[in-house]
Amino acid sequence: MTAPMAIAHVLSSFGQGGQERVAVDLARLQRAAGHEVMAISIAPGPEGPVSTAFRAAGVVVETIAKRPRVDPSLPVRLAACLRRHRVDVVHTHNPHALIYGAPAAWLANAVVVHSKHGMNPDRQRRLWLRRAAATLVDAYVTVTPTLAKKALEQGDCDSACLHVVPNGIDVVRFAPDPVRRRAIREELGIPADVWVVGTVGRLAPEKDQALLIDAMAPLLGARRRLVIVGDGADGAALRARIAGIPGREYVHMLGERKDVESILASLDAFALTSRTEGLPLVLLEAMATGLPVLSTAVGGIPDLLDHGVTGFLVPAGQRAPLTDRLASLSTDGALSRRVGAAGRQEVLERHAVDRMAKDYEALYERSLLEKRRGTRRRFSQPRVSTP
Repeated sequence: MTAPMAIAHVLSSFGQGGQERVAVDLARLQRAAGHEVMAISIAPGPEGPVSTAFRAAGVVVETIAKRPRVDPSLPVRLAACLRRHRVDVVHTHNPHALIYGAPAAWLANAVVVHSKHGMNPDRQRRLWLRRAAATLVDAYVTVTPTLAKKALEQGDCDSACLHVVPNGIDVVRFAPDPVRRRAIREELGIPADVWVVGTVGRLAPEKDQALLIDAMAPLLGARRRLVIVGDGADGAALRARIAGIPGREYVHMLGERKDVESILASLDAFALTSRTEGLPLVLLEAMATGLPVLSTAVGGIPDLLDHGVTGFLVPAGQRAPLTDRLASLSTDGALSRRVGAAGRQEVLERHAVDRMAKDYEALYERSLLEKRRGTRRRFSQPRVSTP
């Protein structure tokens, strides 16, 4: 059995997002494995919704707020907290947490593991701060090989400490479910035999739900509908866009929902039209539900989807290819079922949350061992974790 560790996840906030959900899933399984786990937000209060999920998993939750602009006191204050809890491993998630969490871990004599969840474009000064903080990292993790390549190209880290650990999801929670399908369709007034494509995500320019609305506009009708789940700054603009298209009555904007697994079960296909991504959890969740997924070919998504086999890829920002693919999916049930089944199998084999947790646990242990020995292993290529 693995020796118990004291682990701290450092996040830029406790807001609802992909990196926060990964941290919650990891923390939950780490607690179940007997480790002491805490989660630290560096955002000023009030706490975001993810803090509740951490506490429900038995995780100690703290906020150590960053002061305006660059805050040189924050690593010192974080380090004091880490020493107080005798933390062995500090796991930072995305750039802000890296910049402050890595020096704090160094001051507290803890191992640092950092996860890069997306492309993370940044201004030059922040890039310099990220690179400086990364020199203190024992293991630098990206969630796809494409992001690993990007990290090296940007000088984010040394190849010696670079690893690839794909994201994982709860494959029990996300699965085909006829009961949920019927319940949601009854709630929304959608007949059982109507074809429905949906998307789930923050309503923001980089998610580009406007592209999906435009692509579906010529297809909407009594037999084809669109469901949009999420909230955000683009909500009003998207509602205005929908109000201006024919067939607007066949678009369902549901806002924020807590029952995403039920929404996904009610769909016939899933579309993601982002301009930038890492390895989005919602795409894995849709695949686990058995849906044929259609996504823009951005970030780490081409590492996940084998076009025509486990999903479909289209160029970012281009309406016509998206409309054509949506039209074909809406009329070819055999293709949808085949691709949906292959996508689900891909997630079951490679993207289960238990596998992700085991990969990280092994990485923590290896990093701790190397630190205690005073050695640091060197690799010419990224180490790719495989199931």
